[in-house]
Amino acid sequence: MMISPDISSKLAVDAKSIDDLHLMAKRNPEQALHKAAQQFEALFMNMLLKSMREATPKDGIFDSQQTQFFTQMYDQQLAQHLSTKGIGIADILVKQLSRVESSLEPQTSISQADAILSSINAINQPSVKKNGHPNDISEQLWPVMNSSKQAMIAVDAMKSSEQAFVAPIQIESQQTKAFNRSTDFINMLLPHAKTASQSTGIPSHFMLAQAALESGWGKHEIRRADSSPSYNLFGIKAGASWKGDTVETVTTEYINGAPQKMVEKFRAYSSYAEGFSDYARLLLDNPRYAKILESTDSVTFANGLQRAGYATDPKYAEKLIRILNSEALQNREFI
Repeated sequence: MMISPDISSKLAVDAKSIDDLHLMAKRNPEQALHKAAQQFEALFMNMLLKSMREATPKDGIFDSQQTQFFTQMYDQQLAQHLSTKGIGIADILVKQLSRVESSLEPQTSISQADAILSSINAINQPSVKKNGHPNDISEQLWPVMNSSKQAMIAVDAMKSSEQAFVAPIQIESQQTKAFNRSTDFINMLLPHAKTASQSTGIPSHFMLAQAALESGWGKHEIRRADSSPSYNLFGIKAGASWKGDTVETVTTEYINGAPQKMVEKFRAYSSYAEGFSDYARLLLDNPRYAKILESTDSVTFANGLQRAGYATDPKYAEKLIRILNSEALQNREFI
C-alpha cells in the first residue's frame, strides 16, 4: 500500500514540498485539496507576518542581516504551525472548490488541488537579489514575497480558482442585500398600504408591488433638488389640476414603443401616508381605473393598470407580475 507523504510540518517553499503535494494529488485528490488549501493559508499568513515585520523600524542595536534571516525562518515555522489550527481561509477554499467540483467530473479534485499549487508556485518564484553580500543565498533558501510585484503574480495565477470560490460568495451577498432591502421596504410601507387597501379594496401587497416597481424598492425614489424624499412612490405626475408641491426629474417615457428620456413634473408629499392616500384617491376618482378596483388576482390587477394607461412602458404589466411573484411578497402574510 502506498503511503502519502506527511507534509503537515513543512511549509511549501521548496521543490520537495511542492513535489509531495503533487504526488498526493495523484494518490488521494481529496486529501491533497485539504493539504494544498492549508499550505496556501500558511503562505498567506507568512505574507502577513512579513508585512508586519517590514512595517517595524529596523534601527535597533540587535538588527542585522543575520537576525532578519533567522526572523524569517521563525515566521515561516510560526505560520505553518498556526495554519494547522487554521484561521478559516483553508476551510473556505475547500468548501467553495468542493461546491464547484460536485457539478464537474470526478477527477476535478486533482485539478482543484493543482490550481492552488500553481498559486503556491507563483508565490515561490525566486526573486533576484539586487543588494547585500554577493554570497548571501538566504533568498534562495528561504524565499519570501517580494512586495507587491510577486503578489500580483500570485493573483494572476489564482484567477481561475479565485473565480470558483469568490464569485458564489459575492452572488450570495448581493442576493442577501437585495432581499433585506425589499423586506425593509415592505415593513416600512405596509401600514400605509393597509390603510389605502381599506378605502380602495385593492390588496395591500398589490400596491406594495407597484410601489416597488416604480421606485426600485425605494432605491430610485423621486427626490427633491436637495435630495430629500418626495414620498411619491407611484410615479404620479403633477397635472394642471394639482395644487400641491411638485418636483421635476428625468424619467423614461415610451413613445410608439421606443424609450425616450425627458424631464417631467411629479407630485410631492409630506409623508408616505399622504403619498398612499393620494394614490388611493387617484384610483377612486378616475373612471378608467374602476375595473382595477375590482381586481382579485395579481394578473388582472397588473394588466388592468397597463390597459388603463397608468404607464407607457409596454412591459409594465409583465414587470409588475414578476414582482408580485417574487420571494419577498410570496413569503409574507398581508392580512
